[in-house]
Amino acid sequence: MTGPVMRVRFAPSPTGYLHVGNARLALINFLCARRHGGRFLLRLDDTDAARSTEAYAEAIGQDLQWLGLEWDETFRQSARLDRYAEAAETLKRAGRLYPCFESEEELRAKREQRLKRGQAPVYDRAMLKLTAEQRAAAEAGGKRPYWRFRLSDGAVAWDDLVLGRRQVKLGAVSDPVLIRADGTPLYSFCSVVDDLDSAVTHVIRGEDHVTNTGVQLDLLAALGGDPARLRFAHLPLLLDEKGEKLSKRLDGLSLRRLRTDGVEPAAITAYLARLGSARDPVPARLDELIADFDFAHFSTAPARFDIAQLQALNRRVLHGLGFAEVASRLPPGATEAFWRAVRGNLDLLGEARGWWEVVAGTIVPPVIEGEGEFLRVALETLPLEPWDAEVWTTWTEALKLRTGRRGRALFQPLRLALTGEDHGPDLRTLLPLIGRARAAQRLQVAAA
Repeated sequence: MTGPVMRVRFAPSPTGYLHVGNARLALINFLCARRHGGRFLLRLDDTDAARSTEAYAEAIGQDLQWLGLEWDETFRQSARLDRYAEAAETLKRAGRLYPCFESEEELRAKREQRLKRGQAPVYDRAMLKLTAEQRAAAEAGGKRPYWRFRLSDGAVAWDDLVLGRRQVKLGAVSDPVLIRADGTPLYSFCSVVDDLDSAVTHVIRGEDHVTNTGVQLDLLAALGGDPARLRFAHLPLLLDEKGEKLSKRLDGLSLRRLRTDGVEPAAITAYLARLGSARDPVPARLDELIADFDFAHFSTAPARFDIAQLQALNRRVLHGLGFAEVASRLPPGATEAFWRAVRGNLDLLGEARGWWEVVAGTIVPPVIEGEGEFLRVALETLPLEPWDAEVWTTWTEALKLRTGRRGRALFQPLRLALTGEDHGPDLRTLLPLIGRARAAQRLQVAAA
């Protein structure tokens, strides 16, 4: 007898662009679902009306599709406010949701007092002692309550698919606020209601949510759910190259910025899929990543995101791309021969534009001091067209005989004169694309 179909969810808030940390969680959820024949849900946690925008919601969908992460179902929390209100009433009737009136200043003072006494800064549940008369008086004075969830006694434990056995002692955690004074439900509440209603079976997220998991399992049970039917996988946090926590607001690591910079989606998915494991990232298609997916590959140690590693992988991905895969993103007129000539020298696809200018444009090389005589001889010996694939060899062999030059002394001035660069693609393949007219003109300029 088979169990329920795996259902996972990626739940970003449309308050900004997706960051590599978000993308990693989306990818792992997607790979896990596809590996096990499950369903991948996209849920937009947009109850923060002041910060959520339609533009960001659309951008999230576009970024996921750019990575190749197609979802099976989607919904928004903003469309489910009535359902959250209904769930809140259920908790109130059960005595698990209670009103509070303390201000931020009062709560801060309480925390400071507990710390001075050497106690954990946990909420003291003072509002549980509030009488009906006291509540009525507070509301008559213009105060509106926010609502806390009364946690159970004891501890909540689960077998984490990445971290192993984990436990949260609920007595060491403050009763969480689930409903703001303006009636808006908080993420921690909506998320549990959504997971319950959408039959999510696996929650895959960052290690920073471990304590939240203990709280949410207790809340799930209070809402009539079965905590044993929900599995968790907490991925260790991402660090930057210096070992510091990766900032979610670091614009340079948004998918939008990486895409603009020319990083390939296949490089991002291949890199993030193995980030945090002992295995080196290698170029791989999504179907290969799916077939290879296993939580056992992940370490329990924090993962370090290295942009240099991503760029190196991007280079390898570019080198393996065929002309048909990039033709629409190359400069107008670029040919397959051009792509084959330059792809091995690119870190980012956008760099191809510069090399197209070299082979088909009007670059002006620098005047190369001390090389005028040699370049004039090079111009004299430049073969007449038509040119074939051997023109570079024919030309340089003739130059060797005329000048006696070898190695760098022969090739470097020619490269600089023909391309304006001191390194780049193999001139054996580049020279026929440049053509004799351009080559001759550049030799004249560089020799002046």
